[in-house]
Amino acid sequence: MKKILGITLSAALLLTGCSTTDNNVEGDSDSKVTKGVEETKNSEETKNAEVNVAWDQIDAAKWNYNSEDNVYWQVGIFYCENPVAEEYETLGIFVPGDYMNGVENGDGTYTCEMNVQATVGDYAAETAPLVIPVDTPGYSAMPAPTDYVSDAAKYTSQGFVYVNVGCRGRDAGAPAGVTDLKAAIRYIRHNEGNIPGNMERIFSFGMSGGGAQSALLGATGDSQLYTPYLEAIGAVSDVSDAVAGSMCWCPITNLDYANEAYEWNLGVTRTDLEEEMQQLSNGMAEAFASHINELGLTDKKGNVLSLTESEEGIYQAGSYYDYLKSVIEQSLNNFLRDTSFPYDAQSSSKGFGMRGNGGGRGNRGELADGELPDGKLPKGELPDGKLPDGDIKNEYKDDINRITTTGGITLSGTYETPQDYIDGLNAETNWVTYNSETNTATITSIADFVKALKIASKNVGAFDDLDRTQGENTLFGYGDGSGAHFDSVMAELLKDNTEYGETYASDLKKKDSLGNTVDYRLNMYNPMYYLEDYYEGYQSANVANYWRIRTGINQGDTALTTEVNLALALENYGADVDFETVWGQGHVEAEHTGDSTSNFIAWVKECLK
Repeated sequence: MKKILGITLSAALLLTGCSTTDNNVEGDSDSKVTKGVEETKNSEETKNAEVNVAWDQIDAAKWNYNSEDNVYWQVGIFYCENPVAEEYETLGIFVPGDYMNGVENGDGTYTCEMNVQATVGDYAAETAPLVIPVDTPGYSAMPAPTDYVSDAAKYTSQGFVYVNVGCRGRDAGAPAGVTDLKAAIRYIRHNEGNIPGNMERIFSFGMSGGGAQSALLGATGDSQLYTPYLEAIGAVSDVSDAVAGSMCWCPITNLDYANEAYEWNLGVTRTDLEEEMQQLSNGMAEAFASHINELGLTDKKGNVLSLTESEEGIYQAGSYYDYLKSVIEQSLNNFLRDTSFPYDAQSSSKGFGMRGNGGGRGNRGELADGELPDGKLPKGELPDGKLPDGDIKNEYKDDINRITTTGGITLSGTYETPQDYIDGLNAETNWVTYNSETNTATITSIADFVKALKIASKNVGAFDDLDRTQGENTLFGYGDGSGAHFDSVMAELLKDNTEYGETYASDLKKKDSLGNTVDYRLNMYNPMYYLEDYYEGYQSANVANYWRIRTGINQGDTALTTEVNLALALENYGADVDFETVWGQGHVEAEHTGDSTSNFIAWVKECLK
């Protein structure tokens, strides 16, 4: 791995914390180069010399210390030479205190050098994993930390190094967010030896849009598609941006066929669509079936998974259908196996979610009676520019428009026995069969499950809205905050539509500032592009070895096929995949047992044994 290059000996001494008594450091107009005055003592004389510290090196004389948590930390570190958005493109580093030997500078900061003998838990300074939260719900921007982040202690106490990265969001247009995250990873890896942490043990984790971008970090390591975008912001160019592992809760991803998957899986719950919209929904569902049959996914036994035409619904048969049905049944049976009855359905369905606070994470906690979750609009109040039929639900702080569709069953109150719970599931139609002797259940069909528990919460064009108002439309816009279409399947289905046909066609032809059309950028934001030989990008990236994927099975935000296909593709690729759909939970940091933070930490430790 590359060490420090192009830096004077005296600067190198400063960076390794050998001796510093003067800490006057100022930035130039672009905050890219820092200058310092180092007083170095030796047995014969004391010399003063002004040195330039390269922008791509972490200043060992600028550490802060949190004595309560025993954490050394720095924030405001630029990870690229030509930042586009300085309020976002910096990072913070939080290091277990035992990994550093610090000397006070007299101004509240410390000069530190690594302590390679100390251990924290299972790790030492040279073996510690680094973890990077990706807190970008709805592909939003993630503000850079400007002060100590209290959540860091959850990880540093376990011997992890916590790296909190700011990044641009969907308003900047894809691939800005992942480009920034990659630049930060390169910067950290470039500083191997200057900071604690094993640079081959970098793990990312995120929820929803953050889960998607965590998946992209895992799937796109060192992809050449990102090179011109990384060069544009002046990222370090001589190291890898690959990660060892990726944790993804409810990742909103695989966007090339996400709209079609949504109609195939959840379209059956739509009611009263006008004929033209129903035809569009049906055409999209058929296109998804064709895609699955061309994709060539296989199960663990090597059987190719495909869809076939059916008497009921659109391509609701075949080996792929049977596999997805078994995933639903396994989720329910895991729930029955591990749930203690009596069971309080309301309290037990609460989950954990990423919070839009610049990298902090935590439990939403209990809400008082009548209190609305953050970001949720009161009944009847509509977001600007959106006129859906129904109420708005946005509990995830991602600014994505959702419609609460009527229908489905409501599970509430306390169920005394498993049979009572099954009776609750069958309240409107008998779609679950339960065997009390084995405490297992089967379902009649995917459609019956969806109608009962997974109602569509988005319009036709769930991610590429006809009016370009969804967050993903903004994501594939051109940096001005406006939305653009990106779905070529919808464009083909709508080519003769007088209202939308030309808009879709023209958007697909537009080029960004580097001369790339949206199909290029869509490939960059599709992990499947790198994992399946159906795509040209197959095997063109360094894919993470370790993956943990969790999704709430009830969420109406994305089709169940999204996470299933990602997990299957990774398994086909040869990655180590820990995948589960969690019964009774929605668009949250879904966990079957325990809490998301503890489970993530335990998983990282297990990966590194």
